[in-house]
This record gives sequence, C-alpha cells and structure tokens, in this order.
Amino acid sequence: MRGLDDTDREIMRLLLEDGRRSYSEIAETVGLSAPAVSDRIDRLKTVGLIERFTVAIDRGMLREGTPILVRIQASPGEGERLHTELQTSQPVEHVFRTADETLVCTATVPDGNIEQLFDAEFPTDVIRSYDVKLLQNTTWSPSLDNAELAPECVECGNTVSTEGEREEFDGEVYHFCCSSCLASFREQYEHLRDGM
Repeated sequence: MRGLDDTDREIMRLLLEDGRRSYSEIAETVGLSAPAVSDRIDRLKTVGLIERFTVAIDRGMLREGTPILVRIQASPGEGERLHTELQTSQPVEHVFRTADETLVCTATVPDGNIEQLFDAEFPTDVIRSYDVKLLQNTTWSPSLDNAELAPECVECGNTVSTEGEREEFDGEVYHFCCSSCLASFREQYEHLRDGM
C-alpha cells in the first residue's frame, strides 16, 4: 500500500480549503496534469482517506435556534451507542468521544429549549450526566501537517504500513497489515458469505 507524499498532502490541503476547486486548478498548483490529480484523488477515496466532499455552513448566519456545546458522560459501555445516536441527530453538528465514555458535541436547539433536545433526541438510559454551555462562536479548521497514512488492520488491529495490503470485498475496501491477515479475513468472509 502506497503512503502519502507531499503532493497528496498538498492536494488534500487545497481540497480542505475549497472542496469545489477544479482538478485543473489543483494541477496547476501542484505541478501535475488534471488527469494525474484525478487519479490521486480517486486513490485517496479508494483507500478511505477522503470520505466525501461536503459544504461548510456558517450557522451563525442562520436563525434556527441556540448554538450549544454539550458534554455528556455516558453510562459504562454505552459510549459507542450514544456516539452513533448523536451522529444521526438532526440538531447535532460535531461529535467527539473519549476513551472514558465522555462525549462532546455541538448542536443547535430550537428556541433555546435544551430539555426538548434531550427528551427527543438522546436515549436517557445511556446518559449518566451532562453539562450544557451556550456557544458564542465556533471554528472548524481540519489540517494535515505531515500526517502519515495509517489505517488499522481489520483482522488484527495493528497499524497498516506501506507494506500492508488492501482488498475490496463486495464494494467495500479493507486494509490489512500483512498477507496472513488478508488470507484469514478472506477465508472467514467467504465462509460467512457462502452460508457456512
């Protein structure tokens, strides 16, 4: 599996600045042809590093409710479930989960009715406690710096290096640290697919 080089990082930096930037504009900046930029972006999408292109909205320009920051302490063993619930909740914009089952999210609640958000959106059986703060403003500035590509092996959990492998199963790409993990995963996958 090929790692990231400086050109990949520059392409991603340009896309983070403006996801609608044309391939020819990116190509001119990084010194490649537009088809070469397209190929690199396709590769970054295939390995899963670029998940999707999206729009950044300044919610401060909208009148839709009160922006809040919520810190939630999940019940033991419920952090992952609550994280999933929060990700799909309409008022929630960003969600962060720590190793100790603490979740922090930003949300916008209609008419400042925070209780309504918790009553309607959050499964109360998975929440031990929560704290709410009003937000003055937010900034979201993802960056790459000199980060290296390091997916997790789906078979053993080790970090996949440039010597690792990837393979597609039924349209989904999986990463493996070695050929043994790939072979083991393939065997299990085929066994389950074929109905045991």
